[in-house]
Amino acid sequence: MAAIHLSFFILLLPLAFPSAFSYEANPQPKKTQVVIEGMVYCQSCDNYGSWSLSKAKPIASAKVSVICKNQRGQVSYYKASETDGNGYFFAELQGFEMSHLLLDHPLQSCVVKLVESPLEGCNVLSNINYGLYGSPLRYENKRFYRKDYDVVIYAAGPLAFRPAHCDAPTNHY
Repeated sequence: MAAIHLSFFILLLPLAFPSAFSYEANPQPKKTQVVIEGMVYCQSCDNYGSWSLSKAKPIASAKVSVICKNQRGQVSYYKASETDGNGYFFAELQGFEMSHLLLDHPLQSCVVKLVESPLEGCNVLSNINYGLYGSPLRYENKRFYRKDYDVVIYAAGPLAFRPAHCDAPTNHY
Protein backbone atom coordinates (compact mmCIF):
# COMPACT_ATOMS: atom_id res chain seq x y z
CA MET A 1 0.00 0.00 0.00
CA ALA A 2 2.86 2.39 0.84
CA ALA A 3 4.44 1.65 -2.54
CA ILE A 4 1.25 2.74 -4.31
CA HIS A 5 1.17 6.03 -2.40
CA LEU A 6 4.84 6.65 -3.19
CA SER A 7 4.32 5.93 -6.91
CA PHE A 8 1.30 8.22 -6.99
CA PHE A 9 3.33 10.97 -5.23
CA ILE A 10 6.20 10.62 -7.73
CA LEU A 11 3.74 10.93 -10.63
CA LEU A 12 2.22 14.12 -9.18
CA LEU A 13 5.57 15.81 -8.44
CA PRO A 14 6.06 17.21 -11.97
CA LEU A 15 2.56 18.69 -11.85
CA ALA A 16 3.28 20.44 -8.56
CA PHE A 17 6.70 21.79 -9.65
CA PRO A 18 6.65 22.01 -13.46
CA SER A 19 9.68 24.30 -13.77
CA ALA A 20 11.87 21.90 -11.81
CA PHE A 21 11.01 19.04 -14.14
CA SER A 22 10.88 20.81 -17.48
CA TYR A 23 13.38 19.83 -20.08
CA GLU A 24 14.25 21.76 -23.19
CA ALA A 25 16.13 19.93 -25.94
CA ASN A 26 18.10 23.02 -27.07
CA PRO A 27 18.16 25.53 -24.24
CA GLN A 28 18.80 29.08 -25.43
CA PRO A 29 21.56 30.90 -23.57
CA LYS A 30 20.38 34.11 -21.92
CA LYS A 31 21.33 37.30 -23.71
CA THR A 32 23.43 39.86 -21.88
CA GLN A 33 22.70 43.55 -22.33
CA VAL A 34 25.76 45.80 -21.83
CA VAL A 35 25.23 49.26 -20.36
CA ILE A 36 27.76 52.01 -19.62
CA GLU A 37 27.04 54.74 -17.11
CA GLY A 38 28.83 57.83 -15.90
CA MET A 39 28.70 61.50 -15.02
CA VAL A 40 29.78 64.64 -16.88
CA TYR A 41 30.71 67.82 -15.01
CA CYS A 42 31.91 71.37 -15.53
CA GLN A 43 35.19 71.65 -13.66
CA SER A 44 35.51 74.64 -11.35
CA CYS A 45 38.08 77.30 -12.29
CA ASP A 46 39.50 76.76 -8.78
CA ASN A 47 40.82 73.39 -9.97
CA TYR A 48 42.06 74.33 -13.44
CA GLY A 49 45.06 72.23 -14.44
CA SER A 50 44.21 69.33 -12.11
CA TRP A 51 41.90 66.31 -12.17
CA SER A 52 39.99 67.56 -9.15
CA LEU A 53 36.23 67.78 -9.44
CA SER A 54 35.79 69.65 -6.17
CA LYS A 55 33.09 72.33 -6.70
CA ALA A 56 32.27 70.84 -10.14
CA LYS A 57 28.70 71.12 -11.42
CA PRO A 58 26.91 68.40 -13.43
CA ILE A 59 26.16 69.23 -17.07
CA ALA A 60 22.73 68.39 -18.47
CA SER A 61 22.52 67.45 -22.18
CA ALA A 62 26.28 66.91 -22.55
CA LYS A 63 27.25 64.39 -25.22
CA VAL A 64 29.71 61.51 -24.84
CA SER A 65 30.63 58.68 -27.16
CA VAL A 66 31.20 55.02 -26.44
CA ILE A 67 33.77 53.50 -28.77
CA CYS A 68 34.66 49.81 -28.81
CA LYS A 69 37.45 48.32 -30.91
CA ASN A 70 37.98 44.67 -31.78
CA GLN A 71 41.23 42.77 -31.27
CA ARG A 72 42.50 44.13 -34.61
CA GLY A 73 42.03 47.74 -33.46
CA GLN A 74 39.03 48.34 -35.75
CA VAL A 75 35.98 50.17 -34.43
CA SER A 76 33.40 47.47 -33.81
CA TYR A 77 30.82 49.59 -32.00
CA TYR A 78 30.04 53.30 -31.67
CA LYS A 79 27.26 55.05 -29.79
CA ALA A 80 26.68 58.66 -28.82
CA SER A 81 24.81 59.27 -25.58
CA GLU A 82 23.45 62.35 -23.84
CA THR A 83 23.37 63.13 -20.13
CA ASP A 84 20.11 63.67 -18.28
CA GLY A 85 19.26 66.75 -16.19
CA ASN A 86 21.67 65.60 -13.47
CA GLY A 87 24.68 65.06 -15.74
CA TYR A 88 24.24 61.27 -15.71
CA PHE A 89 24.43 59.10 -18.83
CA PHE A 90 23.17 55.54 -19.22
CA ALA A 91 24.22 54.15 -22.60
CA GLU A 92 22.62 50.84 -23.56
CA LEU A 93 24.88 49.15 -26.11
CA GLN A 94 22.16 47.66 -28.30
CA GLY A 95 23.71 45.28 -30.80
CA PHE A 96 27.11 45.08 -29.08
CA GLU A 97 28.73 41.72 -29.83
CA MET A 98 31.99 40.06 -28.90
CA SER A 99 33.81 37.81 -31.34
CA HIS A 100 36.57 37.09 -28.80
CA LEU A 101 35.53 36.60 -25.16
CA LEU A 102 38.58 38.28 -23.65
CA LEU A 103 39.90 40.76 -26.21
CA ASP A 104 36.47 42.09 -27.24
CA HIS A 105 35.16 42.28 -23.66
CA PRO A 106 33.88 45.82 -22.84
CA LEU A 107 36.48 46.26 -20.09
CA GLN A 108 39.22 45.65 -22.67
CA SER A 109 37.71 47.09 -25.84
CA CYS A 110 35.46 50.04 -24.94
CA VAL A 111 36.17 53.61 -23.80
CA VAL A 112 34.06 56.73 -23.27
CA LYS A 113 35.08 60.11 -24.72
CA LEU A 114 33.73 63.61 -24.28
CA VAL A 115 32.00 64.98 -27.38
CA GLU A 116 30.09 68.20 -26.67
CA SER A 117 28.89 70.46 -23.87
CA PRO A 118 25.78 72.61 -24.30
CA LEU A 119 27.19 75.20 -21.91
CA GLU A 120 28.79 78.11 -23.73
CA GLY A 121 30.76 79.00 -20.60
CA CYS A 122 32.03 75.46 -20.05
CA ASN A 123 32.69 73.67 -23.32
CA VAL A 124 36.44 73.02 -23.47
CA LEU A 125 37.34 69.34 -23.41
CA SER A 126 39.46 68.23 -20.47
CA ASN A 127 41.44 65.05 -19.98
CA ILE A 128 40.04 64.33 -16.51
CA ASN A 129 39.84 60.52 -16.30
CA TYR A 130 41.12 60.39 -19.90
CA GLY A 131 38.03 62.05 -21.37
CA LEU A 132 40.06 63.15 -24.42
CA TYR A 133 41.62 59.80 -25.31
CA GLY A 134 39.05 57.45 -23.84
CA SER A 135 38.08 56.80 -20.27
CA PRO A 136 38.50 53.11 -19.46
CA LEU A 137 35.58 51.21 -17.99
CA ARG A 138 35.36 49.55 -14.62
CA TYR A 139 33.02 46.92 -13.23
CA GLU A 140 31.34 47.88 -9.96
CA ASN A 141 29.26 44.74 -9.39
CA LYS A 142 26.12 46.22 -10.93
CA ARG A 143 24.05 43.55 -12.57
CA PHE A 144 20.33 42.98 -13.06
CA TYR A 145 18.75 39.63 -13.81
CA ARG A 146 15.69 39.53 -16.04
CA LYS A 147 13.65 36.58 -17.22
CA ASP A 148 15.03 36.52 -20.77
CA TYR A 149 18.28 38.48 -20.38
CA ASP A 150 20.82 39.88 -17.93
CA VAL A 151 22.01 43.49 -17.73
CA VAL A 152 25.65 44.22 -16.88
CA ILE A 153 26.51 47.84 -16.07
CA TYR A 154 30.04 49.22 -16.43
CA ALA A 155 31.11 52.68 -15.25
CA ALA A 156 33.29 55.34 -16.87
CA GLY A 157 34.64 58.64 -15.69
CA PRO A 158 33.59 60.91 -14.13
CA LEU A 159 34.40 63.16 -17.07
CA ALA A 160 34.51 66.95 -17.24
CA PHE A 161 34.56 69.94 -19.53
CA ARG A 162 36.18 73.14 -18.30
CA PRO A 163 35.58 76.84 -18.82
CA ALA A 164 37.51 78.47 -21.66
CA HIS A 165 38.47 81.44 -19.50
CA CYS A 166 39.20 81.42 -15.81
CA ASP A 167 40.27 84.48 -13.85
CA ALA A 168 43.82 84.31 -12.58
CA PRO A 169 43.86 83.25 -8.94
CA THR A 170 44.51 86.05 -6.50
CA ASN A 171 46.84 85.44 -3.60
CA HIS A 172 45.90 87.03 -0.33
CA TYR A 173 49.07 87.10 1.76
